[in-house]
Amino acid sequence: MMRPYSEQGTYGCIDYINEKEKMNMHIQRLVQQMMAVAVAALVAVCFQAATAKAMEHGKKKEDKIAILLVTFGTSVEKAQASFTNIEKRVKAAFPGTEVRWAYTSNIIRKKLAKEEGKQIDSPEMALARLMDEGYTKVAVQSLHMIPGAEFHEINANARLFGQMVGGIEQVKVSLPLLISDETMEQALKIITTKVVPKERKAGEAVVFMGHGTHHPTDAMYSALMYKAQQMDANLYVGTVEGHPTFEEIRDMLMAKKIKKAYLIPFMTVAGDHAMNDMAGDEPDSWKSQLAKAGIESVPVMKGLGEVDAIVDMWIAQLKVAMAHL
Repeated sequence: MMRPYSEQGTYGCIDYINEKEKMNMHIQRLVQQMMAVAVAALVAVCFQAATAKAMEHGKKKEDKIAILLVTFGTSVEKAQASFTNIEKRVKAAFPGTEVRWAYTSNIIRKKLAKEEGKQIDSPEMALARLMDEGYTKVAVQSLHMIPGAEFHEINANARLFGQMVGGIEQVKVSLPLLISDETMEQALKIITTKVVPKERKAGEAVVFMGHGTHHPTDAMYSALMYKAQQMDANLYVGTVEGHPTFEEIRDMLMAKKIKKAYLIPFMTVAGDHAMNDMAGDEPDSWKSQLAKAGIESVPVMKGLGEVDAIVDMWIAQLKVAMAHL
């Protein structure tokens, strides 16, 4: 039986609405699926980027190695010959390795900056600069004679740079020239062969001028004196600021009636101490005081850094430090 018109219209509207709802639901499902796919893709991209970044962060940096040569410093131009020779031999021993310098003396650094416009770093500034430039491993070579106060200060401060987060990965501080009986004997043999003038005659003395220190390791100069006397009874070691004192050495020379002595700096450079305290014309210089005591003196103005065999002793210490980087 045919439905009334009104009923047909009502059912027709309902069918139309149902179809429309179905279509909307279908579209919503498609949108949701597309959004899910987009979110999944975005998550995958972010995960890959994060993973790559983490891998890059965790990846070991390529080693960038440097050598830092640390010395007291000098403002005497002629004395720079020692530093020139040291750098030349270090670069020959470690070709391709960056070599930098640092002076421990604040007075000398300021003097060079003011008078010559030269900017020389302190050890701490030099290490900070290397860290900023991305160096991962640094060997610090002390060019001092003994492991005194300055050496221990360098050692303590340098180690801190190896403990900084994101800083230099490894910092090794190499030992100074004299660290044992063997190195004392070796240094004395080299100097008496390479530095003491060949014209020296029997009965003439050689007096080495060391710096000296208030640090307990000042005793090493007395040990060096003992070693020198064992080698040659007319070899002496005095210091500017420690023991043995110059007065003690002068009295020994007078007691032995020595008439002539060669004065040689036992220092990296023949700088201010050698020029003034040892060989100067002032009344309190070693040369003047010996002359007053009736002893002729002949200053030998040569720093130990000018002696290849001595420099090679430092390089031997440096090789040990480099091997542990």
